[in-house]
Amino acid sequence: MCQLGLEQTPIDLTTSIKGEPGVVSLNYKAVAARIVNNGHTIQANIEPGCSCTIANAKYDLLQFHFHHPSEHLLAGKPFDLECHFVHKAQNGALAVVGVFIQPGAKNADLAAVFDVMPAQEGEARASAAINPAALMPREGGYFRYMGSLTTPPCSEGLTWLVYKQPIEASPDQIKQFASLFANNARPIQRRNRRFLIETN
Repeated sequence: MCQLGLEQTPIDLTTSIKGEPGVVSLNYKAVAARIVNNGHTIQANIEPGCSCTIANAKYDLLQFHFHHPSEHLLAGKPFDLECHFVHKAQNGALAVVGVFIQPGAKNADLAAVFDVMPAQEGEARASAAINPAALMPREGGYFRYMGSLTTPPCSEGLTWLVYKQPIEASPDQIKQFASLFANNARPIQRRNRRFLIETN
């Protein structure tokens, strides 16, 4: 599927269709999390209680993780980091919310993860309670398209939402992650004939 699939992720977010891709709401709250170095990324496995609703379908938030540099491009431009919030519906369908991260002020909310992230593969540490809503951009414009997991088995049929507005992390925070994962981003994939819907 990684080589032959026609709806693979990531893509360059450009040449979109302006539209309303269904009602989207994020229902997040502060929850406990366990921070894991799985050898591919730093992943925050969170306790139940957070969800998102996309076009009347509810998805529970399972975890979020990071890629350096960003996997998606925004009109050809990469960002230093990208965070993926992975959700799952009761029927097994997956939805991922992507947030770009650029250099700027220190991010106190990211610090809850970065201050305890393990350096060794297989390590896991508990973090302070994390509210994923604090890691969302203040402006809500985003892209929506159908894509895949970005790691094997690269399963397709995922709903992707990627925010246009990045959040910030300090250069030191970005370097801290990059020191563990110099490049854990999948290359850009062919868009083929998929629709990319953009909303403000």
